[in-house]
Amino acid sequence: MATKKTTKKKTAGKKSKRKPNAAFMKPLTPSAALAKVVGTKTLPRTEVVKKLWAYIRKNDLQDPKNRRNIRADAVLKPIFSGKAVVSMFEMTKHVSKHLK
Repeated sequence: MATKKTTKKKTAGKKSKRKPNAAFMKPLTPSAALAKVVGTKTLPRTEVVKKLWAYIRKNDLQDPKNRRNIRADAVLKPIFSGKAVVSMFEMTKHVSKHLK
C-alpha cells in the first residue's frame, strides 16, 4: 500500500520594511576639507559616503590591482590624515573625524 506524502505550502508572513538607523540618518556638517568633495550643506552619513564614492569612481582613485584600496589625490589626502593609500574600511573611520 502506497502512502501519500503531504506537502505543506509555506506561507510567507508579511515582512516589515526595514527602518534605517537614526544615527546614520542624522544630518551632519562636513569639515572644510570634506566639503570640497561632498558640498557644504548638512547631510546624513550615508549620503556623505555615497558622494565620496562617486568622487572616487569619477576620478578613478581605486587601486586597479586591489579594488579595496583608495589612492588619495590632493583633495582626499587631508581627509585621510595625509595617507596616500587607504582601505575602504579605513576610509569611513577617517571620514567620521570630519563630520560634526
